[in-house]
Amino acid sequence: MPSLENELKNALRSGKVVVGEKESVRALKQGRGKVVVLASNAKPELKSQVKSLSNITGIPIIEFPGTSLELGYALGKPYPIQVMVVIDVGESRIMELAETAEVK
Repeated sequence: MPSLENELKNALRSGKVVVGEKESVRALKQGRGKVVVLASNAKPELKSQVKSLSNITGIPIIEFPGTSLELGYALGKPYPIQVMVVIDVGESRIMELAETAEVK
């Protein structure tokens, strides 16, 4: 099974992703995206909003097991990322993980 961190990096490198609360929520409202990744310590209001939009759009959610800072570092960013939406998976196999992930 592919590693979540590696597949996130692959999606960032070879596909298209949006990061951050405003951009991710906008993408979800527009029904764009293949999968959502939420940091385990994302704000409860954000988690609730993302889960609601995910239910409406059918876009699956993967809960990143680390903090928002760890998610940022996994993407090579020096800042925390609470949520991201993968618009185009590129060469990554993140959808394999989405199929087996439990929505929290």
